[in-house]
Amino acid sequence: MSSRFGLNLPDYPWDRLTEFRNRAAENPDGACDLSIGTPVDPTPQVIQSALSDAGDAHGYPTTAGTDELREAIAWWYQNWHGVSVDPAAEVLPTIGSKEMVAWLPTLLGLRRAGLDVACPSAAYPTYEMGATIAGVDCRRLDAADIAAGASLDGIGLLWINTPGNPTGEVLDTDTLAEVVRRARSAGVVLASDECYGLLNWESESPAPSILNAAGDDHSGVLSVYSMSKQSNLAGYRAAFVAGDSQLIGDLTKSRKHAGMIVPFPVQAAMIAGLRDTAHVIEQKERYRTRRELLRSGLEAYGFRIDHSSAGLYLWSSADVNCWDSLSKLAEIGIIAGPGEFYGEAATDHVRIALTASDERIRAAAQRLHRAAG
Repeated sequence: MSSRFGLNLPDYPWDRLTEFRNRAAENPDGACDLSIGTPVDPTPQVIQSALSDAGDAHGYPTTAGTDELREAIAWWYQNWHGVSVDPAAEVLPTIGSKEMVAWLPTLLGLRRAGLDVACPSAAYPTYEMGATIAGVDCRRLDAADIAAGASLDGIGLLWINTPGNPTGEVLDTDTLAEVVRRARSAGVVLASDECYGLLNWESESPAPSILNAAGDDHSGVLSVYSMSKQSNLAGYRAAFVAGDSQLIGDLTKSRKHAGMIVPFPVQAAMIAGLRDTAHVIEQKERYRTRRELLRSGLEAYGFRIDHSSAGLYLWSSADVNCWDSLSKLAEIGIIAGPGEFYGEAATDHVRIALTASDERIRAAAQRLHRAAG
């Protein structure tokens, strides 16, 4: 009887890397795992202290978050993006951004409405998985195609991702504004995943937020952000969404019923992390140094780096199938992420993460240079 139940989802794709991990581990100096974007640097002390100080959390926290947290989120948008959001009505903390990506199609009731999801052609797999969990289809549509007039018929939720994972592509404000216009015209909810927004390598300014493009009117638009990358908080599951007050209100109500609540100590830690800018700038410079070392090694080895103007990855291609590239890299003890995981449009690329220690990044760069001869 038990076989009748469950979502029957596909295996987690990263489990397919076991063979390459084992091969890379045979290197005398060990493996350099550049496959997954999980932070390796310490969580800033200001955040750890705030978490500890809030440890006496005997009562239930609120789904909407404390007033102080909502005000800190609003301050963050104003400080980094010059955008005004109403802390009382237009922000909502979430249990990591992946949770929001995976459950938003369900919480929006897309199946009941008979509408589907759209996401970029090369995209984080959870956009498609969220559609699968909701029982609807996912269509691949890039922002440039939408801005050029691609049909949004039958779509209820449009995901864009800027800066993109895995590509590191940053969408400019004009393109974003046209996507906003098209989505509103079609009555489609537009959600922008922006978790790499502060890691912009070609400008000291953050990558534009969808709320920059939307102007003072946030209707139909949601900005989704995670603190995992900017503050080394992946283990805290600290994120938030901001935008359309009606959507935020409905999501808050649904999440109350479902018990989707950010724990109170994590809310306190988020406030400290959002208000402190120094650690964000410091972490960005760590990643900048690692990026320059890895880029030099990859290009010497024969890879072409595409996009990668922001974020934590170098989107790399040797113009061969990604699994062939993974095999060659594993021979010199380096593990990468296969482009195939991100869609058919990405099968000739591998994703190289900057999220390894300085020592492992240096080792990887040295191996690439040596192998290049």
